[in-house]
Amino acid sequence: MAMHKQIRAIFTDTTIRVYQAYGDQIADIALRQGTFAAPFSFSRMTWIKPSFLWMMYRCGWGLKDENQKRVLAIDIDRAGFERALSMACLSHFDPELYTSETAWKEKLQVSMVRIQWDPERDIFFRPLPHRSLQIGLSGDTVPLYAEEWIKKITDVTEQALRLKKAVDAGDQTYLDTHLPQEQPYPLPRSIALAIGAVVD
Repeated sequence: MAMHKQIRAIFTDTTIRVYQAYGDQIADIALRQGTFAAPFSFSRMTWIKPSFLWMMYRCGWGLKDENQKRVLAIDIDRAGFERALSMACLSHFDPELYTSETAWKEKLQVSMVRIQWDPERDIFFRPLPHRSLQIGLSGDTVPLYAEEWIKKITDVTEQALRLKKAVDAGDQTYLDTHLPQEQPYPLPRSIALAIGAVVD
C-alpha cells in the first residue's frame, strides 16, 4: 500500500512557511536583507521543506554540521509555491504519474523544479506512515524564489535547540505547546493530481 502523501505546513491566506538550514554567513545576510544573497548560490538546486520535523531530521536540530547550524523559517507567497509545484517533476519515476519512464526522463530534463516524497518523522526522527514533501528549485525558479516569492525570513535556531532539549528531557508538555502546528495544505486539485498528493 502506498504511503499517504500530504503537504502539511504553517500557512496563511497568502503565505506558506518552508524551512532551510545554512551556515552563519548565508543566514546572517538572508536575515539582514530579508532574502537570500551571495554567498547563497543561485546556480545550484536549493531545497525547501514545509515540514519542520523533516527539516530537524535533516539538520539534526541545527547540530549536525556547521553548514546547517542556522535554521530559517521562510514565509513565501502561496501563488509562487503553487506555481513551483505546477512546474515540478518527481525525482524518481512513478508509474501512477507518468505514462512511461521515457516520458518521466524527458520531463525531468526540462523541469526546473523537482519534488521528493520522503517519510515524515516524529520528534525522535522515526519514520511515520505518511510522506512529507521536499521541493528542489533550480534555474529561473531560484531568483524567482529569492526576489519575488520570499516575504519574510525568521531565525528559528533557538526554537529548534529548545525543542531538542525538551525531547532529550522527555518534556512532552513543552513539546505539545511549542512544536509548530502544521495543517494540511489545500492544494488545487490539478496540482495535487500532478504531484501524487492526496486529493480530498
